[in-house]
Amino acid sequence: MRFLITGAAGFLGSALANRLVREGHEVRGVDDLSTGDPTVLSPEVHFTRGDINDRPKLWTLLQGVDCVYHLAARVSVPESVLYPREYNQVNVGGTVTLMEAMRDVGVRRVVFISSGAVYGEQKVVPVNEQAPPDPRSPYAVSKLCAEYYVRTIGRLWGIETVVLRVFNAYGPGQHLPPVHAPVIPNFLRQAWLNGTIVVHGDGYQTRDYVYVDDVASAMVAASTAPDVNQKIINVGSGVETSVRDLVRKVLEVTGGDPQVLYNPRHDGGSQRLCADILTAQKLLNYQPAISLETGLRLTLERDPRLR
Repeated sequence: MRFLITGAAGFLGSALANRLVREGHEVRGVDDLSTGDPTVLSPEVHFTRGDINDRPKLWTLLQGVDCVYHLAARVSVPESVLYPREYNQVNVGGTVTLMEAMRDVGVRRVVFISSGAVYGEQKVVPVNEQAPPDPRSPYAVSKLCAEYYVRTIGRLWGIETVVLRVFNAYGPGQHLPPVHAPVIPNFLRQAWLNGTIVVHGDGYQTRDYVYVDDVASAMVAASTAPDVNQKIINVGSGVETSVRDLVRKVLEVTGGDPQVLYNPRHDGGSQRLCADILTAQKLLNYQPAISLETGLRLTLERDPRLR
């Protein structure tokens, strides 16, 4: 098959692109490189630097494509609070531009990578796809809005759409900015260096941490699975882990002795969040294979930036 991946040089996009070329597919990738790194892509990926809102460029890249994976997005929750307009322009506007270009060229399926963040605070955990969204940040709002555009435009123009709500993905190669770094690579690096781990909130808040290879498996399956048109599907580990337990596991894996500070005045976000993955198991034959302990060890071993 022939695929186009937007956001192909990012953390999840590059993992997916490299997986698809290993499986013998033709892969085109586009990324504006605001956070992505094209050097992590296989030489077999046909990469183009470009903006997701550049419709003429998309027309060219979409020629002959069987399925699009749409991952191009701004993804930092704290940053979205400061720059909501930019997040709307890229995450929402870019999605609409892509869907228009797909309509113009005649591409038949898109897999949109959304986020478990759209659920916000939920009374019932694990959370399934029927739960009412309660986005708590401009990032989460932008992802939910993009979901509605994808599914609505798909219905109107006859494009098959699959929405994957990915929970807290992690693994080697995750973007590690100097501020607002993702929790797992940040904790691993601080523990390895015997630095300081700062936990926002009381640390009892829970999340669903899912290893990048498991996410890639779900994404690959979504491109060809039958009976998934217009579906929303959670992609997580299905395991609820508190931040305190995460810290404990990080210390076990690294053998480090960092200072652990709790900042109860800082909002730790939703108190509980974990994916119900029954829909993914049924429709995508999805079964996460990497435990958190194993995933942490693999991340530390395969990412030299953390050591």
